[in-house]
Amino acid sequence: MDCERQPIILVSGAARPRPEDISAAEEVGRLLAAAGSIVLTGGGTGVMEAASRGARAAGGTTLAVLPGSSARESPPNPEVLIPVYSGMGNGRNAILVRSAEAVIAIGGGWGTLSEIALARNLDRPVVLLGSWRISPPDPTLGPMPVQARDAKEAVERALRAVRNA
Repeated sequence: MDCERQPIILVSGAARPRPEDISAAEEVGRLLAAAGSIVLTGGGTGVMEAASRGARAAGGTTLAVLPGSSARESPPNPEVLIPVYSGMGNGRNAILVRSAEAVIAIGGGWGTLSEIALARNLDRPVVLLGSWRISPPDPTLGPMPVQARDAKEAVERALRAVRNA
C-alpha cells in the first residue's frame, strides 16, 4: 500500500490563555486536520485542548507528549487520541519540537517561548499568532519566526514551510 505521510505540526500555547487564543487554536486545529496534518500538542488544557478539539471536529488525528510518566500523573485533555508520556516535565518541549515539522505558537507564556526558541535552534519553521514578538540581536541567526494575522494564514504559512523544506 502506497500512502503519503501526514505532516506533524506542533500547536503551542498557554494552558490558561486569553479567550481569543482559544478560538484561534480551535480554528488552527480544524484547518490543520482538514489539510491532512497531525496536530501535536503538549496535551494539556487551554490552547492545547482547543487545537485538539478543532482537529477532532474535522476528523483529524491528535497526538500529545505529556510531562508525566502516566495518565495518572499527567492526564491528557479529552481531545487527545494518542498520548505519549515522557516523564520529562518541561523537558518534553524538546521532544515536542523535534517531532514537529513546523510550529504554530498561539499566545503563550514562558513554555511557549521555550518551544519557539528550541524550534529555531533546530531550524523548524515557526509561525506566531498573537504570540511573542521576537527580533534578533544578530541578523545572521537565520530566519526568524513569522507573524500571521489569523488562523488561516498561520496554517498556510506553516504548511508552505513544510512543503518547501
